[in-house]
Amino acid sequence: MSAAIAIGTAAAQSGVPAKTIRYYEQIGLLGPPARGENQYRAYGAEDVAMLRFLGRARRLGFSIADLRGLVALYRDRARTSRDVKALASQHLARIDHKIAELQSLRGALAVLIRDCRGDHRPDCPIIDELSGAEAGRRRHPAEGRRAA
Repeated sequence: MSAAIAIGTAAAQSGVPAKTIRYYEQIGLLGPPARGENQYRAYGAEDVAMLRFLGRARRLGFSIADLRGLVALYRDRARTSRDVKALASQHLARIDHKIAELQSLRGALAVLIRDCRGDHRPDCPIIDELSGAEAGRRRHPAEGRRAA
């Protein structure tokens, strides 16, 4: 094994925060580290490489469940690229679904913003929509006191 490094150094070299490294160990994504004479965690080059792998995968939005699959594939020298591609393709489909949902939300919010006058009056389609007002706009309590 190459020279052992402390968790802070492993974090700096991998770009994965120390707290996240401990979490990955706790959930089994990263094996238990070696311990030095002082009982501090001691990481090697392979650990740092795995942490970089995990960090890059997380930055691409892979879930913890996906990470488990990716780590298994990473470690499996008999893996097929078909399996890796399938896992990544499933993730891409989830991203596309989220993008579609966000575009729909954006469109709905843009209409509400467009329809809101943004002036001194209290009536506002944004508030009406968020409050679940039925057809027609709710009158602000102060409006009911005005003379007809």
